[in-house]
Amino acid sequence: MASKKAVVLNYEKEQESGAPKIVAVGEGYIAEKIMSLAKENNIPIVEDIELVAKMVKFPIGSEIPPELFEAVAKVLAFIYRIDNEHKR
Repeated sequence: MASKKAVVLNYEKEQESGAPKIVAVGEGYIAEKIMSLAKENNIPIVEDIELVAKMVKFPIGSEIPPELFEAVAKVLAFIYRIDNEHKR
């Protein structure tokens, strides 16, 4: 069985580059801890095994590469929809 993986992204409209940044990456126990902390803090979790497998290869602090913009944009759109529904 493959080890669980997690990637944490940060995106702020005011960022100079405009691209989301990878702020945490983990596999196995670290991934479990990341997801546990996200749940405890009501941070949305989106499961996309293929996307995470590509993103764990990049260092923390790096912007997502252009070839992943579309996939990450779909994730962010989903999260914004969830946030708006919870605010109502």
